[in-house]
Amino acid sequence: MVGTSRGNTRRTFLTMAGLGGLALLSGCGKGQDDEAVTTIRVGYQKNGVFLLAKQRGAFDKALVKAGAAKVEWVEFASGPPLLEALAVGGIDLGGTGDTPPIFAQAAGAPLLYTAVQKLSGKAGGILTPANSGLTSIADLKGRKLAFTRGSSAHNIAVVALERAGLTLDDVEVVNLGPADAAAAFSQGGIDGWVIWDPHYTLAIRNNGARTLSIGGPEEQISGAGYALANRTFADRHAPLLVAAMEALAAEGQWAEQNREAMAELMAKETGLPLDLLRDTVERADFAYTPITPEVVAQQQAIADRFHRLGIIPASIKIADAAWTGWNGA
Repeated sequence: MVGTSRGNTRRTFLTMAGLGGLALLSGCGKGQDDEAVTTIRVGYQKNGVFLLAKQRGAFDKALVKAGAAKVEWVEFASGPPLLEALAVGGIDLGGTGDTPPIFAQAAGAPLLYTAVQKLSGKAGGILTPANSGLTSIADLKGRKLAFTRGSSAHNIAVVALERAGLTLDDVEVVNLGPADAAAAFSQGGIDGWVIWDPHYTLAIRNNGARTLSIGGPEEQISGAGYALANRTFADRHAPLLVAAMEALAAEGQWAEQNREAMAELMAKETGLPLDLLRDTVERADFAYTPITPEVVAQQQAIADRFHRLGIIPASIKIADAAWTGWNGA
């Protein structure tokens, strides 16, 4: 799907605003006491620590011990639809990259940042087909650049283009999810693709894709992943949310220390080759830590950049959505 970033951004915000309205309506008539929880609904994508938590079972046991009746897991293909579900109360907790919650917060979604996963940026990048003839980010001027709008790849695209003296207006933005972008990339339909693992490594192995140098002081663009909660859930069940963050942090620590087992688990769940996942897992970051002023400032810088460029229509304060009820002790 090709179109102007402002047109698609407007449609995104209309959708999210409507979902936010439904979230407010769904909360009407309910008290704010710490009422009994029958089910905690957790959104996840088929990778990383949330997948690990789902499969190992220790997370579920920790939450049941803390007072939940059970944990229900809901799978999503990417961060933006997960945030839409969080906004309307379809799920209580979930995890995404750094950019989806900025779009969601700007649209009025009642979310909270509850833990952070600091990412080195090694597990992804900007690819070009083997025979494209492109050698740098600057060569993308006037060419088709694909990424999922509202995902962490959106921010990587903005930063990489800025380092090359370009903006999104200098390229033809193609808004595609990972699966559709992989098909378009393999058929030569796009000139550049901003993508994360395992899609990143798959394209290099299967299609001979080349990585375009991002340049700047660091070759990679660091970022973050976040655990997020619906604000109403957090207000009503703070002790359960603390228990969830402690359990998630334990899963992240386990993954850091058991990378081979992590690769095997992901291979079983995704059907991808084990040797490929051994490669991606070695470059991945798994640890979750509490939200700090430094984390808030880094996320605020992304939000300010998006507002300056007109990607989000209004400025937002990340601190308004920062939850510090878990200190990691």
